[in-house]
Amino acid sequence: MQKILVANRGEIALRVMRTAREMGIKTVAVFSEADRNMPFVRFADEAYCIGPALSAQSYLRADKIIETAKRCGADAIHPGYGFLSENASFSKACADAGIIFIGPSEHSINTMGSKIAAKQAAKKFNVPMVPGTEDPVLTAEEGKAIAARIGYPILIKASAGGGGKGMRVVTNEEMLEEQMRMAKSEALSAFGDDAVFIEKYVAAPRHIEIQLLGDQHGNYVYLFERECSIQRRHQKLIEEAPSSCLTKDIRKAMGESAVNVARSCNYYGAGTVEFLVDDQLNFYFLEMNTRLQVEHCVTEMITGKDLVAEQIRVARGEKLSFTQEDLHIKGHAIELRVCAEDPLNNFLPDTGKLEMYQPPKGPGVRVDDGFEQGMEIPIFYDSMIAKLVVHAATRDEAIARLCRAIDEYHIKGIKNTLQFGKWAVQTEQFRAGKFDTGFIDRFFKPEFLIEENTTANEVAALLAAYIWESEAKPAQQVVANGVVGNNWKLRRKQF
Repeated sequence: MQKILVANRGEIALRVMRTAREMGIKTVAVFSEADRNMPFVRFADEAYCIGPALSAQSYLRADKIIETAKRCGADAIHPGYGFLSENASFSKACADAGIIFIGPSEHSINTMGSKIAAKQAAKKFNVPMVPGTEDPVLTAEEGKAIAARIGYPILIKASAGGGGKGMRVVTNEEMLEEQMRMAKSEALSAFGDDAVFIEKYVAAPRHIEIQLLGDQHGNYVYLFERECSIQRRHQKLIEEAPSSCLTKDIRKAMGESAVNVARSCNYYGAGTVEFLVDDQLNFYFLEMNTRLQVEHCVTEMITGKDLVAEQIRVARGEKLSFTQEDLHIKGHAIELRVCAEDPLNNFLPDTGKLEMYQPPKGPGVRVDDGFEQGMEIPIFYDSMIAKLVVHAATRDEAIARLCRAIDEYHIKGIKNTLQFGKWAVQTEQFRAGKFDTGFIDRFFKPEFLIEENTTANEVAALLAAYIWESEAKPAQQVVANGVVGNNWKLRRKQF
């Protein structure tokens, strides 16, 4: 493998390219017209524009991407996450074109891409399941019969869904027909498939996922868990590894279940198996993501393994470079997704110019980003600006390090999630590890950040007043280089 085309943009494109360069592999960027001046385009050995800003006309054009790969002589394509990363047809198209897809097979993506097919496959390996249906529910009457059997509340979910789309919680029979109709309509609009299934709604669950790797020789390892319960609109904002609630035995059981899910579809490459965990630490299979995850960084920090490098090795046909016995948890890592969103306004996305952009540095701090100061945050793509990741010996030290890094992270011109992250990790609930996916809805109020910002503004105002008064007061006149002037000003100029 001499040259990899990265079919993505922003921070993940840069992240993949850096590992490829370390492995002596040339990289190719493909970019939309809106991304022409992005850092990932400059970093690549070669770069090609593949269309207008809209994803449907650029990053989702599998034909253009494969055509570009052929034209520049790329051996392989890495899809990153999002866009075409879980598109079975794209995986097949790459194989048909004689290009290595750095990811799983068409069969694995198809199986795990359908929540119903995934549950059917995993059940054969005795992976714990939330009570519910294995086949699509076609009518409201059928749904009522199922709900009566498993008990309310229930969750109606789109089979091809993700990101909270096509999902409805139903607490009684009177709601079911209308909510089922809405879920099917939303699923059809978002995914082109209105199939839905029903499962028991697990109240106040934790969202915990297992990172795994498999090769094409039947070898598997799990790289422990990530806690992903701090979410808004069913999308993650803060992740950490390891989870603060799992015991050693439960961690092992979840890891082995994740490997069994992978075995059920002959999976190879990097993948993540997601579980719901209730307040008694019972865990239930949720879904499998057949790609690299945004939050893979925290796993890399606690294991010392480069997941992208392993993806590339597996795609080349090599065996995994380590075994389960070689893996150990080292310290604690926390990731905050730094998003162009307004926490004071229901986390609505924001756009504009990064008037100031200065990421933090120092021991145990990693920033995966794709923007630079002065750049515009476009409206066409995901709102994430960067991933701020910290690593320390203990969880408490990691929390303190994250807060320090947030204080040193300077962004102006764009509303963002930095101060929300600092507030969240300092709450009593987070510090005690007693939270679930309802954390934001139950504990967060915008005025918490307003109060914090007000305090910071008061300090800034007092400092400004002090400086103004110092300059306004009659000062001792001194002579420096033949010039009479204010002593404070002269000292300042010497620096």
